[in-house]
Amino acid sequence: MRVLITGAAGFLGSHLCDRFRQEGHSVVGMDNFITGTPENVAHLRGDGFELIQHDVTEYVHVSGELDGVLHFASPASPTDYLELPIQTLKVGSLGTHKVLGLAKAKGARFLLASTSEVYGDPLVHPQPESYWGNVNPIGPRGVYDEAKRFAEAITMAYRRTHGVDTRIVRIFNTYGPRMRPGDGRVVSNFIVQALRGEPITVYGDGGQTRSFCYVEDEVDGIYRLFASDERDPVNIGNPGEYTVAELAELVLELTGSSSELRYLPLPEDDPKTRKPDITRARELLGWQPDISLRDGLSRTIDYFRRLQEEERLGSATILTG
Repeated sequence: MRVLITGAAGFLGSHLCDRFRQEGHSVVGMDNFITGTPENVAHLRGDGFELIQHDVTEYVHVSGELDGVLHFASPASPTDYLELPIQTLKVGSLGTHKVLGLAKAKGARFLLASTSEVYGDPLVHPQPESYWGNVNPIGPRGVYDEAKRFAEAITMAYRRTHGVDTRIVRIFNTYGPRMRPGDGRVVSNFIVQALRGEPITVYGDGGQTRSFCYVEDEVDGIYRLFASDERDPVNIGNPGEYTVAELAELVLELTGSSSELRYLPLPEDDPKTRKPDITRARELLGWQPDISLRDGLSRTIDYFRRLQEEERLGSATILTG
């Protein structure tokens, strides 16, 4: 196949590019580099992969045939979408509209990267795909939540009205190599703070829960969904549930850090619980996560240690150069 992946230079998008190339498919990556970086896909440059710098909220054109369009362009961490609220809303609405139009024109299968945030601060636990959610549309997080909810709605409209072959994946907290050190996500925050010996910032009392899926598992589920015949939304996430305080303690143990925990006020509309019901993923895709939180965190910590060492060596070169 030949596929277009938007947001290709981002954390999750770049790993998805890896998977499609590993499976022998040609990939056209597209990114405006607001939150992504070309370095994440630099190793793919060459035969079978091309990278286009473009903002998908503008007219999208790709020459030649396309068999698939996977829409992963969007700020995805609270730090990013709170700093870029208008861009986040535009990429979820205008951007989704543009790439759906491209999929329609090319006769390509379309996969939307949606999110567990469509469930908001859930009143149902764990969250099945049938749950409509509890979202505050006028709160600060609404720019991301509602952008994704709209993206799901227009995706379904294109399927029903134009016959576009669509898929929707609802992604739960994903972590792993290529996360940005300052992206504001809880895993990267805790690891970077622990490695630097800084206080680990825990919001609220740390009792809120999250379910963390290692990126390799997440991409495998997404790839299986794209290849399947399932057209309704599917949760892809790890149902293992941990409190934020438990995550912090595990990061401290694995890094050997002596950092202390520093408690700060809970942000507005921060979900109290998050856990996917993956019954449909198991039954329809034969998928479930394999990598434990301990193993995944160890791999992610190794990645951030390498980054830290590269930064140290780079600083030393500048000082002695």
